Amino acid sequence: MRPGHRHAGIGTELVRRAAEAARRAGCTWLHVDFEEHLRPFYLESCRFRPTAAGLLHLRDQ
Repeated sequence: MRPGHRHAGIGTELVRRAAEAARRAGCTWLHVDFEEHLRPFYLESCRFRPTAAGLLHLRDQ
């Protein structure tokens, strides 16, 4: 996102709309993967709950 548009609520609104669309589609859960520096956005601003998860890399780097 462009620096001048940060902290304007655009990302939070996008997540809110995605969650509402998922609810209307009958989904029970909405999952997000994010880099550590985005943790406050997803957990505080968007109210995602932290979960334990695992990741297995299947291709050579």
